[in-house]
Amino acid sequence: MGDCDNSFDEMKLKKKVREIEEKFWLSKEVLMQVADDIEVMMQKGLKDQDSSFIKMLVSYVDSLPTGDEQGCFYALDLGGTNLRVMQVKLQGNRTIDLKSLSYMVPHKLKVGKMDELFDYIAHKVSIFVEKEEDDPNFELLPSRKRELGFTFSFPVYQTRISSGTLLNWTKEYDIKEAVGKDMVEELTKALERRNLDMNVTALLNDTVGTLAGGRFYDSNVVAAVILGTGMNAAYVEKTKNILKPYGIPPKSGQMVINTEWGNFNSPCLPLTEFDQALDEDSPNRGKQRKCCPVDIWEKLCAEFYYG
Repeated sequence: MGDCDNSFDEMKLKKKVREIEEKFWLSKEVLMQVADDIEVMMQKGLKDQDSSFIKMLVSYVDSLPTGDEQGCFYALDLGGTNLRVMQVKLQGNRTIDLKSLSYMVPHKLKVGKMDELFDYIAHKVSIFVEKEEDDPNFELLPSRKRELGFTFSFPVYQTRISSGTLLNWTKEYDIKEAVGKDMVEELTKALERRNLDMNVTALLNDTVGTLAGGRFYDSNVVAAVILGTGMNAAYVEKTKNILKPYGIPPKSGQMVINTEWGNFNSPCLPLTEFDQALDEDSPNRGKQRKCCPVDIWEKLCAEFYYG
């Protein structure tokens, strides 16, 4: 009798598992509809970012590397999990010499005070600079500042390449006082508090930086996708297709667009009760925008939400 009971329980368990699996299965027709809806949202975002879940933010990067560039540059990469500080020597012929330090950002800084986060970043930059200056082979011209590019993995509104106003946080970051502030300005102030003489020359989304890195090695690269702690994509768009105001069109006729497609949503996007529960438990849950799930596409796909 015991064996029969066990067999029956196993059948019930398998049936329940199949029922759950079926909620996550998408037909080809649904996938095609999702793709069509993404395209529609992207077109809307190129006309007016406020009318679309996909913002299609202008990056003000209108030319990409050729691989022939030379010089010594510095970079910060603030992502959902880690902070990286880098020195990059471009040597032409698609070759680089890279030195970097990586740190896991403590959770308390992701939800604390804005100055505390940027002071932490500036402190890690100062450690890198001190190590560099101890190197007998290091040389910096007296009249030259270190030029620093800031890769920032969160949505910002830009009017030029060297500044950007934070629109909202994603992943587990939730520093409310930082929303609406210029991230380059805040970083510059923190560097000055550390007496670091560095010029922040560019603010890039990480997808834009990934696209530039790909183009450095391969001239055929036209798009980049990040699928890690968060999810996003950037690509090269013809400026004639960008109908919202953004300034004087560049001579190149092209512009890199940061899609911010993690916020994509559509009636055809099937959400299970597990997705709804995850959204309710996230810092940027849907109730903040009239009960419409925020960053739901990212929450369906990105590593941070895997559990």
